[in-house]
Amino acid sequence: MQRVMIVGGPGSGKSTLARELGTRTGLPVFHMDQIHWQPGWVERSKHEKDRLSSEVHRQDRWIFEGGHSRTYPERIARADTFIWLDVPVTLRTIRVLRRSWVYRGQSRPDLPEGCPEQFNGRTVEFLKFIWDTRHSSRAKLLEVWQSPPAHLTLHRFTRLKEVRQFLAALEKEQRRQAVTGTSPGRG
Repeated sequence: MQRVMIVGGPGSGKSTLARELGTRTGLPVFHMDQIHWQPGWVERSKHEKDRLSSEVHRQDRWIFEGGHSRTYPERIARADTFIWLDVPVTLRTIRVLRRSWVYRGQSRPDLPEGCPEQFNGRTVEFLKFIWDTRHSSRAKLLEVWQSPPAHLTLHRFTRLKEVRQFLAALEKEQRRQAVTGTSPGRG
């Protein structure tokens, strides 16, 4: 596992999982929200987002979480691991509301500085976006899931329990490798 693509709808837990995986694997973590937004909630142009995403894709090692489906083909071509957090929209909505409240007035770790979380009309706008795109966004990910390239290891989680089991299995494998002196692909 050297290039991990983590996808899912807003509030599915992508950023949290990316940080956890980064801590456990030592892989650098990249958040699409840091590419998408500039300070002050100013959205970058599509061209700029494409360029910055491509810079991440070209690196040898990464965990890249988030959307910008225009760059999925390039990301999928480079990724060795695809993790889809396929979490119900009701749970995602609750999580978005909770994080908006918890981080209100401050930037979340996966956002650039100068993008304070707000609990206001912007939150309502975002919830509407989540609801309006719940089917179309999921359909794009389902296509990848159903017809993946041969090189891609797939994981699809619908519950937090499955994510915890995945992380526990990864930790167990890392301990085994430390004891036996092996690493993935060698042994």
